[in-house]
Amino acid sequence: MKATILGISRLRIGTDGNGITTLVAFHGCPLGCTCCLNPQCKDPEAKVRKMTPEEVMEELKKDELYYVATKGGVTFGGGEPFLNSMFIKEVLDLGAMDWHVTFETSLNVPQENIEPLLPYIDEYIVDVKDMDDTIYRQYVKRSNELVKSNLKWLIDKGFAEHILCRIPLIPGYNDETHQERSKEELKKMGISRFDLFTYKTDRV
Repeated sequence: MKATILGISRLRIGTDGNGITTLVAFHGCPLGCTCCLNPQCKDPEAKVRKMTPEEVMEELKKDELYYVATKGGVTFGGGEPFLNSMFIKEVLDLGAMDWHVTFETSLNVPQENIEPLLPYIDEYIVDVKDMDDTIYRQYVKRSNELVKSNLKWLIDKGFAEHILCRIPLIPGYNDETHQERSKEELKKMGISRFDLFTYKTDRV
């Protein structure tokens, strides 16, 4: 089994998960965001590496001492890492159970993509865009129904404290009022951790 990897970024601090982390960024995304923050993830001409689970683990283990010392570990992002669930499971089964495992995800994937990794994931960083389906559709070109259902499913399973929801202000699509509405809706669902920020786009 091989996956298409955009890059593996080592020795990251305070950007995506606890302690010192290594980011594994996957190529491929199910969304069609008007202003993609990482367009390489869908670019067919992007420079990528086809890697096996063993090759990825070999890279990750280079910094295992740092993970242990700082309670850090590995972050899977992209793109959408849940498009590669079984590949990631194979990576983690090679010896990462003591590392802090973070997923940066849209959660706009079928539930069966998430379920095999539940025992492994310590933190979900979820880019929810906006909880208003009309705004979400305008920006992403698809519904946020899966996002909401997956969040509810994870919350019902007791993972609310392990979820950080990122709620951007997207110029031309939503505003601060929409951000607050999204935050309040998520709070009612049981989420307590948020990251509110503004996208820098060319759209006015």
